[in-house]
Amino acid sequence: MAIPPDEGELQLWSLIEQRCLPGADVALIDRRIWERFGEECAVMFTDLTGFSRHVAAFGIIHFLQEIFEQKRLLLPIAAAHGGTLIKVEADSFLLLFPGGAGAVRCAVEMQRACQRFNEGRAPEARVLLCVGIGYGRVLRVGDRDVFGAEVNAASKLGEDIATANEVLVTEGLRGAAGELAGMAYSELAVEVPGTARAYRLEYSR
Repeated sequence: MAIPPDEGELQLWSLIEQRCLPGADVALIDRRIWERFGEECAVMFTDLTGFSRHVAAFGIIHFLQEIFEQKRLLLPIAAAHGGTLIKVEADSFLLLFPGGAGAVRCAVEMQRACQRFNEGRAPEARVLLCVGIGYGRVLRVGDRDVFGAEVNAASKLGEDIATANEVLVTEGLRGAAGELAGMAYSELAVEVPGTARAYRLEYSR
């Protein structure tokens, strides 16, 4: 069953509808949208390496078990760092954090938790986590959805570019998080829409 839109969603799409009208004051409407929905935060996307292959090889029930294991393992860590779960799409999570440093520390703790979980397990039972994080001004529609360049960049990093055990971040996130003890950044030789530069977070495992 589809979840009905909440008041925030209705307001946003009403403003977008007004923006489509001939002669609309686009600048005014855009300002109203940013005033109502604009927020500065960290955006995290998580993904699992080899997930589609596992579904093909081991079936849908194995798929559901992997989702369950990932939720049980990672969501308490996110909550402990102030993270809010916005979406679950197949094996991917979209989470928001109030600060960049908290999001980075959360990502590292998630990766270490997965690495401990995987010790002694068969390859098909392991949780191989990929993480992408951005930080900047976004349009947040309550706890339902979020839009913006940093959202797009974090999605690309976490779902398409990162490999198992990696945490990739945008330039905005690096600036917001700053230098953190025991961690470093190495620049990636890849163009990512939504950020001028992207980095791999180096952390001890």
